[in-house]
Amino acid sequence: MKKIVASGKTIDDAVRNGLTQLQVTEDRVKKVVLEQPTKGLFGLFGAKEAKVELELIPDATEEVEKFLLEIAGTMGLQVSIDRKQTREGTRLAVTGSGDLGMLIGRRGQTLDALQYLVNIVANRYSDSHLRIVLDAEDFRERRRKTLEELSERLAGRVIRTKKEVVLEPMSPHERKVIHSQLQNHPRVKTYSKGDEPNRRVVISLR
Repeated sequence: MKKIVASGKTIDDAVRNGLTQLQVTEDRVKKVVLEQPTKGLFGLFGAKEAKVELELIPDATEEVEKFLLEIAGTMGLQVSIDRKQTREGTRLAVTGSGDLGMLIGRRGQTLDALQYLVNIVANRYSDSHLRIVLDAEDFRERRRKTLEELSERLAGRVIRTKKEVVLEPMSPHERKVIHSQLQNHPRVKTYSKGDEPNRRVVISLR
């Protein structure tokens, strides 16, 4: 963690000088007063300035981005990360050259595992709970559309055959997509059964 010692005529002056050096706001640092200012003899001779130590508090999302860049580097991938605030949390979208499928994995399993890890990293550096949504090559949006289309097709099958359909095990996020897509369907309903990581969505007649 980056630390500097700054000085000034007063404690506040020293802090301001340090913040200018670090180019951050006061909420991004921890402050320790090393020396109080003294006026000296007759207010002139032997006067000492205040000294403070400022320690930069790591930005949780920046630490996550460093973590992701290191992982991508070990895979031989050159990537960039776009940060965006959404209703779900902070969305980090990875783009770049090379086979980003390595970061996604089969049906997004590697991406989900990385998302779990980056949330651990983020909350290690944050006093309040953070939610990081990790994506690569718009996989999550493409997967969402695929699941919505799949759910409609399977709903049609349930209506035709009058037999319930049990889907493959899915992550909580993917199960939510299926439930949301069919929650207002007039003829079928959905529910989940089983235990993680083998919990599945079931589509049946109402």
